[in-house]
Amino acid sequence: MDKCRAQRQSLAEEFKALQSFFAALGDETRQQIFIALLEHETIGMRVPEITRRTHLSRPAVSHHLRILKDAGLVNVHHQGTMNYYYVDANLEKWGEIKALIDHVYQVAQDASQAHYPRLEE
Repeated sequence: MDKCRAQRQSLAEEFKALQSFFAALGDETRQQIFIALLEHETIGMRVPEITRRTHLSRPAVSHHLRILKDAGLVNVHHQGTMNYYYVDANLEKWGEIKALIDHVYQVAQDASQAHYPRLEE
């Protein structure tokens, strides 16, 4: 049971380190913006394009983009006075997320093989 507890503790620490990521994508509005950025024909969208696509106000889009940017999911390219937002391909951040998912899968696999949780009848 010590191994199980250690694995859960390790997962908890990994989740804590990525809380801003999960909080950012945990909001449906931010998911909508993230999907719009992914589906756009070109790389990068300006706030007015995102407002038209999502039917959100400019201040709302800017607020949600800031949260996505702070979480490392979105970045901005400045071209003169225009700002183009795009999904950030930061390999370090996406690598952390992949490592967490791989770890969750491994722990779940171990737990399944050990018939966890064992409930007393």
